[in-house]
Amino acid sequence: MGEGRPITAVIYSHTHGDHWGGIRGLDIKDEDVASGKVQIIAPVDFMDFTVAENVFAGNAMNRRLFYQYGLLLPVAPHGFVTQGLGHKISAGQTGLIAPTRSVSEPIEEFEVDGVRMIFQNTPNTEAPREMNTYFPDMKALWMAENVTATLHNIYTLRGAQVRDALRWSKYINEALHRFGKEAEVMFASHHWPRWGNARIQEVMRDQRDLYAHMNNQVLHFANQGVTINQIHNVYRLPESILKKWHCRGYHGSPEHNARGVVQRFLGFWDCNPATLVPLSPEESAPLYVEMMGGSAKIIARGQELFNEGKYLLAMEIVNKLVQAEPQNGAAKDLLADIFEQLGYQQENPGIRNSYLSGAYELRSGIPQGEAASSSSPDVIRAMSTELFLNFLGIKMDSRKAEGLRFAMNLVTPDNGEKFLIELENATLTNIAGFQAEKPDLTLTINRSELELTMMGVKKLEDQLKDGTAKAVGDVSILGKLAATMVEFDPRFEVMAGTKARTAKVASDAYEAEIGAVIPE
Repeated sequence: MGEGRPITAVIYSHTHGDHWGGIRGLDIKDEDVASGKVQIIAPVDFMDFTVAENVFAGNAMNRRLFYQYGLLLPVAPHGFVTQGLGHKISAGQTGLIAPTRSVSEPIEEFEVDGVRMIFQNTPNTEAPREMNTYFPDMKALWMAENVTATLHNIYTLRGAQVRDALRWSKYINEALHRFGKEAEVMFASHHWPRWGNARIQEVMRDQRDLYAHMNNQVLHFANQGVTINQIHNVYRLPESILKKWHCRGYHGSPEHNARGVVQRFLGFWDCNPATLVPLSPEESAPLYVEMMGGSAKIIARGQELFNEGKYLLAMEIVNKLVQAEPQNGAAKDLLADIFEQLGYQQENPGIRNSYLSGAYELRSGIPQGEAASSSSPDVIRAMSTELFLNFLGIKMDSRKAEGLRFAMNLVTPDNGEKFLIELENATLTNIAGFQAEKPDLTLTINRSELELTMMGVKKLEDQLKDGTAKAVGDVSILGKLAATMVEFDPRFEVMAGTKARTAKVASDAYEAEIGAVIPE
């Protein structure tokens, strides 16, 4: 476009971090946003869902991200090759500027700096909040991340709520009939544009059918008794779809997505009572090893199966041995060999990376060293007070809270919020807009000051000392509550026998720990 052209608006298509995290690189001034000189446009509830997805299970998601995205693997033919949607995750600092205008209607049209735009909200598709945008005067259709050059994730391996494949398909169908019949170029937030109306309609129909077929036919089999532990070996996409490059499983795979559809509608249980309340793997594995005749026989048979190319069968028995004997180096090396061969055979990068990451950790252990918080100040500021309080309820170890009981009022005058926080039955709850008549403690602190505690910049006790926070009542409650908080290990063990506890940069009990921004 040439240099020196002023930015007058930024549009966030959806809530995943690789679609908003680089906004600070545009050198947009906060005062220009505040004055309205620059608009930030996003789907309704963008901020709530942007932060929430990375909070409640953020530490677990970040750990699993190492597997799906192969973060420890070398870039090489035997290691990380691609992620399907792109190459590597950005290592840059994450920025976020809150939207100044929300698109709230299913279909909404307005001009942005003289450019006419029609927005189509598509919630609960590829992201909890997402929207497509059509530029009618240019006949240009932006399909966000709802139509890319791959099968996407219905169930994403790093963990997230299972997506609605049928709804996804229907929104593509609506976009096809609203905009796709006249569009001359279709572009997305990943991959390349599609030119010419005939090609645009072809791709949109294929993608529509891709997600609808997966939803309908997986449920077709489920209604005949095929379970979540069988569906990936039964369900298959039609040949007409498999022949289309843009429908191949380069990000999501038909196998793990099929299991995701079953999970969405029927949950994890396959209806066999034997699997309803199973033993943990490390508890059942020793009996399997005993009944198979011990480690030497398992390794010998596992090696035979490996040599025959029967990698899944080899994995079944050798994995049991590793679970039973986490320090058995020969077993771990053989399982790593098996994982590598399974990974090399995969078309899907997420599954490939997961196998190869498991092999890496079995051989090398989980890398140690201090792990610092990956949360950015912009994202912490975007975290609502209620979400922060909800997170504290997750961070609290309820076993340490047995016998504790209190009611606390929290008041943040600068934004007019009030919360009632209660600890009872070893459970921390909160409710916005209510206050206890006879609280054990009332804490008054501006939201802007509370953010310093949430960021780990300033301890709450220091804010009480310098007067930026005020307490009336039993202040010891704060110390008792802090004592129940734990620090989540950012590199918890996935494969048995691969780690000692990671040293973590010390954090305050009340520091918010939003996971690293998750791309998709």
